Parts: sequence; structure tokens; C-alpha cells
Amino acid sequence: MKETTGITHAPCPMPHAQCPMPNAQKSKIDMTQLKTLPTYDPSLFEGAAEGYAQYRTKYPPIVFEKLAEIFNLNGQGRLLDLGTGPGLISIPLRTRFEEVVAIDPDPGMIGEAKRQAAAVGANNITWLEQGAELIDSSLGKFKLTTIGRAFHWMERELVLERLYELLSDDGGLALLQTGDNPWESNLPWKQAAVGVVKKWLGDERRTGQRGQGTRKPVDPPHEVVIGNSAFARQESYEVPFEKSWTVDSYLGYLYTTAFSLKIFYGDNAPAFEKDLREALLAVEPSGHFTEELKATILVAWKH
Repeated sequence: MKETTGITHAPCPMPHAQCPMPNAQKSKIDMTQLKTLPTYDPSLFEGAAEGYAQYRTKYPPIVFEKLAEIFNLNGQGRLLDLGTGPGLISIPLRTRFEEVVAIDPDPGMIGEAKRQAAAVGANNITWLEQGAELIDSSLGKFKLTTIGRAFHWMERELVLERLYELLSDDGGLALLQTGDNPWESNLPWKQAAVGVVKKWLGDERRTGQRGQGTRKPVDPPHEVVIGNSAFARQESYEVPFEKSWTVDSYLGYLYTTAFSLKIFYGDNAPAFEKDLREALLAVEPSGHFTEELKATILVAWKH
């Protein structure tokens, strides 16, 4: 993977470009209209932890450099990483802090994160197996909280309310995304991959319940939920970078997603894999794929 250096400010998606939303307007919004996804499903990433660490798109280093610039990170202070998974944020960002607390409700993810951390000598991270909704003052204060590709799984309003009290006055929250969702891609090879998933699992996007659940829309968007919280202001940044795949690595990626876990296919997994290989190679016979992605950083400041 190689990164480019251009960082751009993304347009504010909130109505009338009100980013942040004035306090007076916040009070007018009916909070009963805000909806979140249900409580965490322990089968959401069942059996995917090792593959997640290996095949999921990594955040390019320039993302962490941008966070260091925004929050004046200097190796001091503390980081709280929620929904840490196998440590794709907490491990590379650990060098910017004195101490890191990384939380995830999935024991398999926490176990894999510990293995990944040990492999690189990351010894300033405390790993906690719990939901983000359970954070409280016993954790202490933090300069920065990061959430990567996980906020939509959380009870967002509750997490923001509890998180606000844990941040230092100059601190904030950063939501990170890598922008590689195949369901939103126009690339022919990604559309072919999604087509094979649909052939085996049905047209509805599966999520949780060992393949019996279906994906619910994230409504309202994260920006709106943050705009209605105690956080003072928010801003979005985009970081372009290039990502390369092979047939095998993309298969590995699909098996780590909540919509296409390997356990969903059971004894049909070999047949699914055969179909996927044929579909991808029909689009690109070399079996090598490259895409231009945009990592996004949505930052919300406490003050």
C-alpha cells in the first residue's frame, strides 16, 4: 500500500452546513428521533479476528500524522481506543501516547490484539474486553478517543455522553474510516464480488446472528448524532491512498466482514470460494486489483 500526501477537508454533510450545530438549535431537536443499532451481537465477527488483522485495510500512516497535528500529540497523555478490534489503530498510534486503553466486546479480537501487540513490542496498551457503552470515570482522563469502523455498532448517544466526561478539556474524538466498502463501490471487480456474496447469501446484506440478521441503515448519520451531543464542534478530513489486493487477500477480507463471515457458508465455503475466484478473474485475469481510496477522519472537539 502506498499513500499520497494530499489531505482535504470534506464537505459538511449536516443540513445547511451547520457544522457545528449551535447550542440553541440543538435544544430544538427531538432526541426521540435519534435511532441507533441494537446492542452488540457477540456473533458479529465470530471467528474473524486473525483474518481481520491480516486482511482488513490498514490506516495509512498519514492518518496518524494528521491526528498528531490536530491534537498536538507528543508522546504524553492517554489514548482511549473504542471498538479496537485487533488493534489496527491502538497499536500504530501507541507511540504518540504515554498510555493507551483499548476496548472491544469481542474476546477473539482482544486475544488477537494482544498477539499483534506482543509481536511489535507494544507494552503501553491495556486491553479491556467490554462494550464501549460501559466506559466510566474509573478509566481516568484521556487526550484523544479513536473509533475505527465501529461507531455504527454502538449505542452512539450513550457512548458520546459517557465519553465526553472522560476527555481532557483540550481533547476530542476521532472517527476513522478507510472507505473500502464494496457495497458502495462502482469498481467492476468489487461489484462482481458482491454479486457472488448475494448468490450464496441472498440479496439482503447480512449482519450478525450467524448470518440470519440483516443490515440496518445508520440513521441518523454520525455527524448528526455528534451535533446533538455535548461536543462543541466537528470537522472532517479526507486522506487519499492506494490499496492493492489479490484474489486470495480479497477472499480473506470478505471472510472478516459482518456480511460475509466464513461461518455463514458452512459446507458451501469451497463452492463459494470457487465462484468468487472465477468472478474476480473474469473481470481481471491477472488476479491483481488496485483501488484509490479515501480514508476519512471525523474529528469532534470537547470545547
